[in-house]
Amino acid sequence: VQLQASGGGLVQAGDSLRLSCAASGRAFSTVTMGWFRQAPGKEREFVASIDWSGGITYYADSVKGRFTIPRDNANNTMYLQMNSLKPEDTAAYYCAASAKYQLASRPVTNRYDYAYWGQGTQVTVSS
Repeated sequence: VQLQASGGGLVQAGDSLRLSCAASGRAFSTVTMGWFRQAPGKEREFVASIDWSGGITYYADSVKGRFTIPRDNANNTMYLQMNSLKPEDTAAYYCAASAKYQLASRPVTNRYDYAYWGQGTQVTVSS
């Protein structure tokens, strides 16, 4: 699976932004997908994940209620809809794919479980 993230930009606090992750390869509809982010000087952190069917999603506490992670298997695309953005959301955002199944009782949140990564797309939120 090859991944390409896009949609980043400079926005103001309170604004919304939608990131896209386009995937190549027929395996997209069978894998768990995730979004991670990395701010300068910080570790890459989990943001959200979605199972192969789109029915099981999981969010980091810091984005719960503000971000959603839909996917469109017919078009090999995953999204990150970000609402009510805060300056602390500023980071490079990465999409990733994992062969590990996500269950409601076992979300895939560890970055080391993701074997395929897209390049980052920068999101900057000004106050």
